[in-house]
Amino acid sequence: MTDTAAVGTSAPEIDLRDQYGQDTVLSSLRGAPVLVVFYPLAFSGVCAGELADLRKHHAELRELGVTVLAVSVDSTFALRTWSDQESFPFALLSDFWPHGATARAYGVFDAQRGVARRGTFLIDGEGTVRWTVRTPAGQPRDVAEYLHQARLLAG
Repeated sequence: MTDTAAVGTSAPEIDLRDQYGQDTVLSSLRGAPVLVVFYPLAFSGVCAGELADLRKHHAELRELGVTVLAVSVDSTFALRTWSDQESFPFALLSDFWPHGATARAYGVFDAQRGVARRGTFLIDGEGTVRWTVRTPAGQPRDVAEYLHQARLLAG
């Protein structure tokens, strides 16, 4: 796994469609922090738990000015169904085609399994990666740590 989106580097561009078919471009979100959360697959156990926890704490992240982007290789159609079912208040971005290109740019694509690994990136308002964590398969991430890092960034 390459460290292409290391702390202190410019975040690779994201230009993907969300669960509603709307284009989301990372560079258009400059001026405020963005939390990019890569996860393997919609509807899977650990991913569902992680995103439910993220949903639970979403208002706190928004209060800190943080935009949340959750990214997987699922199609926009699958993401829309999942989002409607779970009422996720944040964008679910489809890295479906070219398959995993954005996850590759961030160094979190698992070519053997064809999915993104669990990687999280906090990007400041200028587009620089300020914090990142990569978590092994099957191990959920700690959303409390996202909040802690966002608070540190907010100063």
